[in-house]
This record gives sequence, C-alpha cells and structure tokens, in this order.
Amino acid sequence: MPEACRWHVSSGVAHPAGDGSRWCRLPHSVLYPARDTPPPPPELAGLRRALAVRSRRLIDAGIFTSPPASAPGQTPEAVLCRPARPLVQLLYVRYLASRPVDGIQCVAQTRHRHRCTSPVLTPGTPGGVWTLMPATAQSGQLALPADAMAVYDLGPLPYAEQLRWRAQRCAQHATSSTAADLAVAEWEPFDPLRHHEHIHSRLPAAARRRPGPATRHGVRP
Repeated sequence: MPEACRWHVSSGVAHPAGDGSRWCRLPHSVLYPARDTPPPPPELAGLRRALAVRSRRLIDAGIFTSPPASAPGQTPEAVLCRPARPLVQLLYVRYLASRPVDGIQCVAQTRHRHRCTSPVLTPGTPGGVWTLMPATAQSGQLALPADAMAVYDLGPLPYAEQLRWRAQRCAQHATSSTAADLAVAEWEPFDPLRHHEHIHSRLPAAARRRPGPATRHGVRP
C-alpha cells in the first residue's frame, strides 16, 4: 500500500503508518469506482478496477439497487429521507438499528417454522417519535461531528411496549410463550465514535432534495 494511504482508526484516534500494526484502513475516496478525480495511486489501480467489476456484478444480480424513484408530484431531485440505520432510544439506552424503523422485522417463529414477516412497528400500536438529542461523547474522547442527532425515541411508550421493541417482536407474538425466537434481536449498542457515520443532525423529512456533485462530499459552493 502507498505510504500516504496507510492509516487506521482505533477508539476514535487516527494512527499513521509505521505504528507496528498489520493492517490499515484506506480512505473511501481512494477506491470508490464512481469517482474519477483525484486519480488513485498506481499501486491501487488494480484493486480499484476489481472493486468496480465486483460492484457491477452485484448491481446486475440485483443485490445492489438504485436509489428509490421519485414519488408522484416530486421533482427528480427529491428523494425519500429515511435513515438506513436509525438511532433508537428505548429503556433509557440508545441502539443502532439494522434497518429503517418501519422495516424492523419480528424475530418470532410462526407455526410453519418460518420467521414472522410482521414488522415490530405494528399498525394500531403506539410508536416512537423522532426528536433531536444531544450528541455527547464520553469524557476524554474526540468531539462528535454534530451537536445534536436525530433519534427515534421510544421512551414515552409504556414499559411493556418498550420490552416488546427490545425483544423485537410484533404485537401478535409479544405475549406468546410458545413461539420461539428464530433470529437474534438486531439491536446494536450505539457508540457515538464507532457509529459516527450514522449520526444525522436533522430530523427525517418526507422528502429531501438530492445533493448535487459539489455537496455530496461536504463541499458547499
């Protein structure tokens, strides 16, 4: 690897090359196939081409999908704003969800020995509310990229409802003692430094304009 690209992050601290570790973390822009500039170092050109070919195969196989189409009445630049991995607070603990809030699936086993396809956010049951909460780091850690972050707060719900969400079960299987769990609950304890890329400083909206090329990477005109 080129010496300029040898760096890695551990506990929020960036370590340069030559620190004795046997691995390194490359900047995303170096290997991103869809980015033409700046050109990658010659040592990484082959790896970048291989990544581009693999990505194309995954797209052709339908594993990678294109962004959602614009809804009727929206401009082509408007897309749905929904965090892919939202931050959720329940039972006074913050978690990183594995998928959007309305896509969190029940983990209970059905009578046909399949996983229940019902969402945890069952229609007719109370849900949480999106709110901005302080994005605080632990003492001695680096500052976070935002002062506030959007969190799906389930704290106002009754205790039993929060337990249902924590167990990742739909309303039908919430009190069922005969239905075993066919999968493990996918809640991941939120770490503000390891999961900093999932911190959003604004609340989700119905639609948001798609950023142009100059603003996708944080460069503003």
